[in-house]
Amino acid sequence: MKTKKVESLWSHLHWLGVLAETGSFTAAAARLGVSKAAMSHRIGELEQATGVPLVRRTTRSVRLTEAGQHLVDSTRSSFAEIERHFAGVKDMAGAPSGILRVTVPVAFGRQRIVPLLPKFLRLYPDVRIELELSDRLSSLAKEGFDLAVDQGLEALGIGSPEAHLKALSAADLK
Repeated sequence: MKTKKVESLWSHLHWLGVLAETGSFTAAAARLGVSKAAMSHRIGELEQATGVPLVRRTTRSVRLTEAGQHLVDSTRSSFAEIERHFAGVKDMAGAPSGILRVTVPVAFGRQRIVPLLPKFLRLYPDVRIELELSDRLSSLAKEGFDLAVDQGLEALGIGSPEAHLKALSAADLK
C-alpha cells in the first residue's frame, strides 16, 4: 500500500480511539455500526501507514501498543472537541434564533405586521427582528434582508382585488 495522506486517515484514528475505549474489535465495530472485518481492516491500514504495530491482538484480548496508546492519547482531546462543536451546530437546528431582517411597506407594516410582533417574540424569544418600514422596493440580496413582505399591486390599481403577500428569502435568491 502506498503511503496515505494524514487527512485520509482521520477516521482511522477515530476508530482506533473507539477500539481503545471498548477494548474489543467486536464492541468497537458495534459502536461504529460497521463489521468486525471492516474495523480490523481500518486498523491494519493505519498500522501500515504509520509503519508500526498499534494493536496487540490475541484470541482473548486487544491491547494497544505504546505507539497505539500514544496516538490515542494525543488525538483524544481533538476528537472530543470535534464532538462538542458538532453538538453545538446540531443545537442550532432547534428553536429559531438570531436576527431576522424584514422590510415591509409602511402602512401594511403598521396595520398588519407590527401588531403580530409581540406574540411572535414571545413564541421565539431568541429571535431579534430588525423591521424596516419603507415604501421603496428593496433588494433582498444587496441590502441583506431575510424577508420582504409586499401587498401586491392593488395600490397602483393593477392586479387582483385581493391583497397578495410575497415572502422571499434572501437565501433562495442566488
